[in-house]
Amino acid sequence: MLNIHNLSVSFGGTYLFEEVTFRLGAGDRVGLVGKNGAGKSTMLKMLAGDFKPDSGVISQEKDIRMGFLRQDIDFEQGRTVLEEAYEAFTEIKIVEKKLEEINHQLVTRTDYESEEYSQIIEDLSDYTHRFELLGGYNYVGDTEKILLGLGFKREVFNNQTETFSGGWRMRIELAKLLLQSNDVLLLDEPTNHLDIESIIWLENFLRNYPGVVVIVSHDKMFLDNVTNRTIEISLGKAYDFNKPYSQYLELRHEIREKQLATQKNQQKKIEETEKLIEKFRAKASKASMAQSLIKKLDKVERIEVDEDDNSVMNISFPVSKEPGKVVIEAEHVTKAYGDKTILKDISLLVERGSKIAFVGQNGQGKSTFIKALVNEFEYEGNIKLGHNVQLGYFAQNQAEYLDGEITLLQTMEDAATDTNRMKVRDMLGSFLFRGDDVEKKVKVLSGGERNRLALCKLLLQPINVLLMDEPTNHLDIKSKNVLKAALQKFGGTLLLVSHDRDFLQGMSNIVYEFKDQKIKEYLGDINFFLEQRNLENMREVEKKDVVKATAPVKEAPKASYEDQKKGKALQNRLSKIESQIQQLEKDIQHDDKMLASNYDKHIEDASFFTAYNKKKQDLDQLLTDWETVQEEIDNFNL
Repeated sequence: MLNIHNLSVSFGGTYLFEEVTFRLGAGDRVGLVGKNGAGKSTMLKMLAGDFKPDSGVISQEKDIRMGFLRQDIDFEQGRTVLEEAYEAFTEIKIVEKKLEEINHQLVTRTDYESEEYSQIIEDLSDYTHRFELLGGYNYVGDTEKILLGLGFKREVFNNQTETFSGGWRMRIELAKLLLQSNDVLLLDEPTNHLDIESIIWLENFLRNYPGVVVIVSHDKMFLDNVTNRTIEISLGKAYDFNKPYSQYLELRHEIREKQLATQKNQQKKIEETEKLIEKFRAKASKASMAQSLIKKLDKVERIEVDEDDNSVMNISFPVSKEPGKVVIEAEHVTKAYGDKTILKDISLLVERGSKIAFVGQNGQGKSTFIKALVNEFEYEGNIKLGHNVQLGYFAQNQAEYLDGEITLLQTMEDAATDTNRMKVRDMLGSFLFRGDDVEKKVKVLSGGERNRLALCKLLLQPINVLLMDEPTNHLDIKSKNVLKAALQKFGGTLLLVSHDRDFLQGMSNIVYEFKDQKIKEYLGDINFFLEQRNLENMREVEKKDVVKATAPVKEAPKASYEDQKKGKALQNRLSKIESQIQQLEKDIQHDDKMLASNYDKHIEDASFFTAYNKKKQDLDQLLTDWETVQEEIDNFNL
C-alpha cells in the first residue's frame, strides 16, 4: 500500500533520520517506536502528507484512504457527540440528504405522469442503491457501537463536544477514524486518554483490522497485544523487524551482541595482519608480501555495530526542607459532580516519608482526590497540610498547561525565582534540551518532550511532598526508567497515581485502592496488593468486571479463517435483507399515498394492484428470512 524510499529529514542542519526505507502492506500492524524527539510523530505526519521530507519518496496505491489520529486536534463547536462522529460519513450524509429531498418531492408532487416525476423515481433508485453500497443503513448502529466501545455512555451522545475534556474529544476523533473504513490508520498515542476497558476494546478492534495500522505508543503491553511488526527510529536510522515490541527488543539485543562478537573477532584479525605488515616492511625480501597484505586489508569490509541512543534525562527531586511528622490529614472528604458522587466520606492520614500508590478504575476518584489536596475545587470535609509542607503537583494533563507560543527557555525563565533563574539552561540540558533546542517554541515539541519540559519546570519550585498523577504519559521507556529512579531516590513524601505495574514496582510501601466512592488500604507494595486481591496484573484492577486469578476463565479460541468468513457472510446477508426490507417498506408507503390521493384511478389498474400485493408478499418473506438469518448468527456466536 505504501512505499517509503530513502526518506531524509533534517532540522537546523542535523538529520532527524536519513535515507530511511521500508514498505507497508495490508495486514501490517506496526509499532513505530523510539525515544521522545526521535522523529516518530514527524514520520506519521509525512506518511499522512502533512509534512514533506527533504529528500526521498513516499508512493502509495491509487485512491488509498488514510486516517490520522493526531495528538493535537480541533473541534467545531456546536455539534453533539453523535453529530461529530457522523462527520466520518461525509458521502453517506450527502446521499442521505439527497434522498430526503427526493422523498419530499415524491410526497408533495402530483405530476405522476410527467418525465420529471419519472426521473425522480429513477434518481430515488440510483441514490438508494448508492446509499446501500456505502453502508448507509448501518452507519447509525456502527457509530453507537464504536462510541460505546470507547467508553461513552448513551446518555451523553447528545451532549455538546465542547463540554468534554481534551481526552474525551480525542476519543471522539478516534471513533471517527475507526468508522471511516480507511485503508491506512496512523495512530499517535491512541491509548493516552483511554481507560483499561476501552484499551482492551481497541486492541480487539485493531487486531482484526484488514488494512495497515501504524501506532506510535509507549504502552508496551498495548504494542505487544496489537502489533506484528516493529520499526524503531534511533539516531537517524530505522530498524525494522516482523515482531511485536518485546520480541523485537530481544531479537535486536541478540543481533547487536552477535555484531559486537563478530566485530571483536574481525578487529583481532586486523590487528594481527597489521603486525605482520609492520614486520614484513622491515625486511626487503618480504616487502611484496607486506604490499599484498595491505591490499587484502583494504578490501576488508569493516563490520559496523548498530548504535544505541543511550542519552537519558538527568533528574533528581531535592527535598526543600523537612516538614512535620504528619504532612496531610484528610477528614470525611466528599466530592460530587451534580448527582454523581465520586468520593464519599474519605479520611486519610499521610506521614512524612510515606510512599503511597493510588490505584483503581478510571473514574473512581484517584485524580479527584489529588486535585482536592491542591485545593483545585470545592469539596465537603476537611484537608489540612502539615507544618512546612511544600507540595509539588504534576497533573495528568500537565503538558496542556504549557504555553505553546513561547520558547522552552522562556517557559522556564517565567517560572523561575531569583535563586534558580541562572540555572535554567543547565536544567533544560539535563532534560535533553540542549543548544538551540531551548529556542524552540513549545508547540513544536512532541507529547513526550512536553512532559519532560513540564517535569523540568516542576523542579523550579521547593518541594517536600510530591503528588504525581500519571507522570509517565507520553514518556518513552528509557525516560520512564529515569523518572522512576529519581522518584525512588526522593527523600520526601510521594503520592503516585498510575496504572503501569512496571513503573509502580518498588515505588510504594502503601497502596490505596479507590472503588465505589471509598478507599481501601493495603500495607505493602503493588505486588502485595495484587496478591491480596488475587489478581494477575494492573489491567484486572481497572477492568469493570474483575476476573480473579483463583478462578481463571479460559480464553475463547480464536475463530478460524473459515469461521470468520462464514460469520462475515451471515452479517452481509443480514445487512442486505435489512436494506431490502427498508426499500420495500418505502415503496409500499409510496403506493399507499398514491392510493389515498387517487384511489379511483388505481382501482381500475390491475397491474398496479398485482405489483402492490407482490411487494407485500415479498416483505413478509423477507421478514421471515431476517428471523432465520438472525437466529443463525445468534447460534454461530454461542
